[in-house]
Amino acid sequence: MNRCLPVLATALLALSTAQAQVREFPPAALRGVLQVTQPPEVLLDGNADRLSPGARILGPRNELVLSASIAGERLVVNYEREPNGMVHRVWLLNQQEAALKRPGATRERNFIFASEEDTRPKDDGKTPFHLLPKYGQ
Repeated sequence: MNRCLPVLATALLALSTAQAQVREFPPAALRGVLQVTQPPEVLLDGNADRLSPGARILGPRNELVLSASIAGERLVVNYEREPNGMVHRVWLLNQQEAALKRPGATRERNFIFASEEDTRPKDDGKTPFHLLPKYGQ
């Protein structure tokens, strides 16, 4: 019994330090709230999104987590996207990691919706010169 006590204490110490560690995340990883609805469909920050084929979800101890096992839960995560824009790598965060500041998803994209186009007046050929848009406006 006395020989088991130091081994047990060492195991508990190793377990507690492993749980308190904060993982290193890639600089490009963003912060968000993930909810798996119907795999591979997810909500990311309340917006419909999709997991990529081969997406990996890693738990707080870096164990692989199946998306169906966390369906319906709202979880704070760090994530990366693949080149096509789908969510490719996800890290479920522990309390220490979630407390660290990290940028969220940006609204940058490579297209413009028709409703967002420049709506300033354009020259229709009939506009008097003094009412034409001026350079730099």
